[in-house]
Amino acid sequence: MSESKITRAVSSAMDASPNGEPISIIVLYKNPSAVPHVTPATTRAQAEGAGFVTTRSYQTLLPAAAAQATPQKIDELRQDPTVETVWLDLPVHTCLNVSVPLIQAPAVWQAGIDGRGIRIAIVDTGLDMNHPDFAGRIGSTTDFTGQGALDNNGHGTHVAGIAAGAGAVYRGVAPGATIYAAKVLRGDGSGMFSDVMAGVEWAVQQNAHVINLSLGSAGSSDGNDALSQTCDAAVGRGVVMCVAAGNAGPGPQTVGSPGASRLSITVGATDDGDAVASFSSRGPTADGRTKPDVCFPGVGIIAPRANGTSMGHPIDSLYTEASGTSMATPHTAGTAALLLQAKPGLSPAQVKDLLQTTARNLGLDGNVQGAGRAVVFAAYQKALGAAPPVPTPTPDPTPTPTEPRKGCLNTATLGLLALFQ
Repeated sequence: MSESKITRAVSSAMDASPNGEPISIIVLYKNPSAVPHVTPATTRAQAEGAGFVTTRSYQTLLPAAAAQATPQKIDELRQDPTVETVWLDLPVHTCLNVSVPLIQAPAVWQAGIDGRGIRIAIVDTGLDMNHPDFAGRIGSTTDFTGQGALDNNGHGTHVAGIAAGAGAVYRGVAPGATIYAAKVLRGDGSGMFSDVMAGVEWAVQQNAHVINLSLGSAGSSDGNDALSQTCDAAVGRGVVMCVAAGNAGPGPQTVGSPGASRLSITVGATDDGDAVASFSSRGPTADGRTKPDVCFPGVGIIAPRANGTSMGHPIDSLYTEASGTSMATPHTAGTAALLLQAKPGLSPAQVKDLLQTTARNLGLDGNVQGAGRAVVFAAYQKALGAAPPVPTPTPDPTPTPTEPRKGCLNTATLGLLALFQ
């Protein structure tokens, strides 16, 4: 059978496992009926002895399964006619690294649009369900790490607050939206593709309108990896996927997975002076496509702090400040919620187009800025059929990004969050 069904990363892992130790893989099958069930605890020891333990099974988005398999068993998959591709189950991590009144979201609020009726899923480190900024607006939570759905890192709570917090002072982009939270990253901010895929699948099953992934893998991706393909499948189901470009800039070809997803909105980070943050990952993707798609502010953002955590730079018991494309991305998710409330029925492609065609051109290469820095009110106006002001380039852009400065999200000044650096 074709060697191509075993990816290069899996082959390398097999070569590095001379003693036959199990390797974490994700298997894509040609049809759902071929996907194995998760190995039950009662037969796990027997399955381990046979060299193949199924740890997760997926059906909603991709017919796939995550497994622990010995090199010998992986070799056998080459001959299995039901197998399409075997990927390595790679690690992912948070992308953390203020902004000023740039995106004009308060003008959209004044029109009565705050995200009400829209479901935003935060697939991250969990959520502090007791934080007052989310009171009465938590739809559901779940855990794929074994540590419980409560946020024991702080990243997920911060991200959720940027997208949809409703604080009196520090307010997110869509303060009326309903929040769904899947914990796929452990307390140290790390996780695996297979867990994130499970979180995305769960969010789709919850009928989320928007899914936020403020996380990423190391290295450049061509968008054909398991997580990027899962994101594309979610978009195919009508979900707006907002994903972080990553914090591996300023070098080129530093967008990993899921930032290389073809159909998602890949988000870079700017500072309050509209300079692209030095940490923000740059394109092109490994297969030559332009990324990111658009930028949002993501430097020095103040948003909700999970109880008992110290992520970022704590301001007080309820809020902390952080930077990164992790913080820029939920600004996008919140913006998507506003647009979907204002114009029900918008497709994910239409939401992306609205953000890109109304963005402020920063005069930089597309692999640095995407279409530019988003302007929420302009996108809202265009969605309703009004003619927004024509975006103009920034004159004489400074080639070297400025250093981060302090900022926050509040009712008068909407800050934008990013991935942790």
